[in-house]
Amino acid sequence: MPERDQTRINERIRVPEVRLIDDEGDQAGIMKIDDALQYAQERDLDLVEVAPEAKPPVCRVLDYSKYKYEQAQKVKAAKKGQQQITIREIKFRPKIAEHDYATKRGHVMRFLLHKDKVKVTIMFRGREVTHPEQGRMILERLAIELAPIGQIDQRPNLDGRNMTMILSPTKEVLGDEITEFEPEDLSAEELEERLAARVEGRRRAAPEPSEEAPSEVEVEVQAEAEPAADGDGEAGGAEEAASGDGEQAPEAAEEPAAG
Repeated sequence: MPERDQTRINERIRVPEVRLIDDEGDQAGIMKIDDALQYAQERDLDLVEVAPEAKPPVCRVLDYSKYKYEQAQKVKAAKKGQQQITIREIKFRPKIAEHDYATKRGHVMRFLLHKDKVKVTIMFRGREVTHPEQGRMILERLAIELAPIGQIDQRPNLDGRNMTMILSPTKEVLGDEITEFEPEDLSAEELEERLAARVEGRRRAAPEPSEEAPSEVEVEVQAEAEPAADGDGEAGGAEEAASGDGEQAPEAAEEPAAG
């Protein structure tokens, strides 16, 4: 149930006098309540009590509907800035089947796209703990596949019989730059396809690096390499002989030694 608005406006302000702030935001001084009400009514505005504890209470002349909307927007913006990130947990087994892996990966994707952190846990049983590399391979694979939407906060860490890794949403996800669909409406496969298409589109849209003039170092390297191709053309001839249709130049026959 929404809270009742406790702000006193217009005739609900029942005090003999108020300190008035006019519609321009300037101090108008202390005046009787009837005069303050008349001042507001003449301008088709409201008289709003903004500091009821003051002596006398402070009132402003303004459009109360607009004032309420602006206050609500400020509260909303403040809550957004203080948004808490929930930590979810998804558990894997070191010998998980491919189908089960894909399903759990879809759960991790959904949590990340909802801007939650995800704690991914590999649970070892019995002698499985003697092969921690199996769990590490799963976590590293997951991190690579989800790199466009999740970054590693905590690298794989073995603690007892559990190996954990923590992923958090990337700045693109937190900034609503990478998702424009509701993840719960899609299967894991559809979600992965759309995500891959979006990431590929962002890659193609990125501006290609412009061709810049060669640096001084590049010019020096090029200048040092050029003399090798000069002279009597021996170097160039050797390269042409070695190229062509893949055939090598025949070696010159050795002359018989002089007797």
